[in-house]
Amino acid sequence: MSTFAHTPAEPSASAAGRTGTDGTVIDRLVEANTRYAAEFSDPGMDARPVLQVAVVACMDARLDLHDALGLALGDCHTIRNAGGVVTDDVIRSLTISQRALGTRSVILIHHTNCGLESLTEEFRQELELEVGQRPVWAVEAYKDADQDVRQSMQRVRTSPFLLHTDDVRGFVFDVTSGLLREIHPVS
Repeated sequence: MSTFAHTPAEPSASAAGRTGTDGTVIDRLVEANTRYAAEFSDPGMDARPVLQVAVVACMDARLDLHDALGLALGDCHTIRNAGGVVTDDVIRSLTISQRALGTRSVILIHHTNCGLESLTEEFRQELELEVGQRPVWAVEAYKDADQDVRQSMQRVRTSPFLLHTDDVRGFVFDVTSGLLREIHPVS
């Protein structure tokens, strides 16, 4: 069985209605951008987030971070990856965010029913068998979102590259209720 045997779900009726049915998905996104740009006006802001906060979260399509956190354009830096885990690349982005662009706070957000909870490091082995090359990256799969949030908070708090590690908080977003549940580090 191929690692990538998953068949994507059909687009929702609302998604199809917003983007039309002609062309590829990317064609439809580019068309949407043309409509967006026609009414766009430069907000006159720079890359420094107004709230001096960086949000690290899962890439899951069910998480609308700006709406869920009451954020507006320009309020934060958003760093997303599979699982919202703190990897070397997340530390790289946070370091640039803090040292070059003034952020001081970090909020970490995992969520319920995450796809990483059903994967293992065997995923990498399956990829190697399928494509003939083993990925250099770790899957970072986990079974316990709370514990992984704690691990991610610890990675941020102990990074020698980050200037501001005193305001780092972690949460699990419930995809059925929309509520955040704070995860406290083990004392």
